Amino acid sequence: MRILKRKRKKKEFYYLQHSFRKKGKIITREKYLGRTIPKSIEKIKKDFLDECHEISLFSQFEKIKKNFQKEWGKYPESIKEKVEEQIAIAFTYNTNAIEGSKITLEETREIVEHKIAPNKLLRDIKETEAHVKVFLEMITKKEKFGIPLILKWHKELFEETKSDIAGEFRHYLVKVGPYIAPDWQDIKPLMKSLIKFYNENKKKMNPVELAAKMHYKFERIHPFGDGNGRIGRLIINYILWHNKYPMLIIEYKKRKSYYKALQKDENGFFNYFTRRFLAVHKKDQ
Repeated sequence: MRILKRKRKKKEFYYLQHSFRKKGKIITREKYLGRTIPKSIEKIKKDFLDECHEISLFSQFEKIKKNFQKEWGKYPESIKEKVEEQIAIAFTYNTNAIEGSKITLEETREIVEHKIAPNKLLRDIKETEAHVKVFLEMITKKEKFGIPLILKWHKELFEETKSDIAGEFRHYLVKVGPYIAPDWQDIKPLMKSLIKFYNENKKKMNPVELAAKMHYKFERIHPFGDGNGRIGRLIINYILWHNKYPMLIIEYKKRKSYYKALQKDENGFFNYFTRRFLAVHKKDQ
């Protein structure tokens, strides 16, 4: 990035200029500064750089989507069903393991493919079965996203293991590590605001950005007594999948960086989410 000075009719004008790569081409953008260099030039530089970075970033996201859809379109329908089941197995194992389940990836596969239950806690087995069912329904049926769907997911995930809280927002205070979640009396208005944010941005915000921000906002609200992480990660993939993007599985072995990112502000989490999404789908870039 550099500052340019140009003269027109003996008058001087200042511009910021920055070049970056987009779809294999070098793109140069400029921003008018005025007759003098503003005192807030460093902030202007940062904002301009962020703006240019987003243009390049979203171009990468679109390329990933395009290449993913090209590859996905090659599969026969019967094979797609099998691939979706394998995604469900991987996603279910990781999302449940993050929350403390002792069911391994191979055991998850045995439960789903062969209906063979391991010698593990019945609660973990039931939640594995329920999660796979909810996940597959989520990707095969595009139900309207809103509070009723979120409550439905939660009820179906936990009605056999935590029936006293399944499908209901909490009525008590919770603390997640050092973070104190909002008062339970604020949950309903906060959730309504979350859905409003989704509806206002679902057609104008890039789906990867929307998925990241929805997840972050949902986790900050922490509306349930248990299961917030699992519901939040379903939200991520509901948004990605139904916008024709490949899904993102937050891996159990990388959970520490995920936890750390959730403790940052929204932009900090978005930066983490972006890095993970690009790393996981680098073959489609």
